[in-house]
Amino acid sequence: MIRRRADFTVFCAALAALALAACSQGGFELDEQQREVSREVAAKVNGEEIYSADVELEAVARGLVVSGAALRAEDEAYKQVLDQLIDQKLMAQEARRLGLEKDPAAQRRLEMAQERIMGNLLVESVVAEQVTDEIIDKMYAEQVRLQQVNDQVSVAHIVTDTEEEAEAVWLRVQAGEAFESLVFNHSKDSATRMENGDLGYVAPNDLPDPYPVVIANTPVGEVSPPFEADGSWRLIKVKDRRTEPPKTREEMRPEIATFLTLSEVSRILRRLRTEANIEKVDGQAYTPENAPEPAKALTGDEL
Repeated sequence: MIRRRADFTVFCAALAALALAACSQGGFELDEQQREVSREVAAKVNGEEIYSADVELEAVARGLVVSGAALRAEDEAYKQVLDQLIDQKLMAQEARRLGLEKDPAAQRRLEMAQERIMGNLLVESVVAEQVTDEIIDKMYAEQVRLQQVNDQVSVAHIVTDTEEEAEAVWLRVQAGEAFESLVFNHSKDSATRMENGDLGYVAPNDLPDPYPVVIANTPVGEVSPPFEADGSWRLIKVKDRRTEPPKTREEMRPEIATFLTLSEVSRILRRLRTEANIEKVDGQAYTPENAPEPAKALTGDEL
């Protein structure tokens, strides 16, 4: 998962609708060949052509192949999609023969479909300009750095009601008594007393203050001085530290590409909403104050 100063998952959830549902079906990354429409004919239906590029794009949109992957006419996925496009073409031709496209409701639906496609084209344009290898490499390096900052630590604790009790326990630890031998008789945490106070592996930066600082200042095998947290006094023993290997660049690339795309779409929509003359059905004019907040710029130190 992308780590940011603000929570990336919440950000993506809020902006996913803005990126238009049809775009998300095929991912956000485009290669040069995909932007250049091939005129190679895959089939003709009553004289109307279906192009190989149509088959490839539809296969990507349906998740049958990844963007940029080779798709040959003899591949099963190619044959399956082509047959479906032929059926789709036949049904469209029959609908036109019956004059269904002249119905006002049908025309409105066609207009809405065209608007979705134009929005998709805008997003594809954003990807072509903003999702570059250089930006992805820079953001990947930052993600690796942030993941290392948030290493996991194995800790155990003793919880007491008062500072005096905690100080007394700590002095006994300093005098050489084993931390584990003191847990059962002195810790008020019933959930961990029988487990030598063990809390397992935790991510310090996900814990409330002052845990991150206390854990950072306590070497492996040592016990922290008493500190107050959540209305009780505590001692923490740091048992182990481990670094999870980061995802590879290729594993994280789709997440980064999606994040960059959604960020840019957010800024574009903010500008368009601010400049547009929008009226809601109640007759009240749309004001920029109601527009979604723009995503933070992905340049400089923020990447």
